[in-house]
Amino acid sequence: MNEQTQLESIKKHLDKALTYSEYKELVGDLLKEDKSTGFTQNESYLNYSKLGFSRMNRWEKTSELTAEQIEAIQKVTKKQTWLVITEGWCGDAAPVIPIMNKIADINPLITFKLILRDENDELMSQFLTNGGKSIPKLVSFNAEENDLLFIWGPRPKEAADLVAKEKAEYGKLRDEFKITLQKWYNQDKGKNIAEDLVNCLKATD
Repeated sequence: MNEQTQLESIKKHLDKALTYSEYKELVGDLLKEDKSTGFTQNESYLNYSKLGFSRMNRWEKTSELTAEQIEAIQKVTKKQTWLVITEGWCGDAAPVIPIMNKIADINPLITFKLILRDENDELMSQFLTNGGKSIPKLVSFNAEENDLLFIWGPRPKEAADLVAKEKAEYGKLRDEFKITLQKWYNQDKGKNIAEDLVNCLKATD
């Protein structure tokens, strides 16, 4: 994918991006109407969205960064925007997004924004994973220098390895595997997510 084309697409869609609090408010307001974000509205997506919203609130309170990670984040001198393509029903987004927000809160040079996948298909199409529209997808860029810094997602490395193994063996993600993956996230307590993101951040300086 051409980096310049990707950056142009980001700039074109950036006015639709939300802050973390705006995103949470949107998801929460839709849930009050028994709706989820995105174009697909059914009971399954609504339930996924309810679970995700609850998990986001829990991860905000329970996930922690290590002293070493905090120090590394504070040392970053490259101004950047973290734009996350996501949806409220996304199971992988629930543990990932709160940790991204915590990282951005530590360093004022990092601006954290979120944008919905289904409403911004042109943008999503610039950041596919193996040809698919997997989310969450984090794109870090510096608009002033027209520089695409890194792309991350949709999962931390260890979780991605589990998913790859599942697909290789069964050709899809079984419902029972989704429970297994959620348990992995809970047991890992965000360590793999934070490690991945901090390593990406270090590489930008």
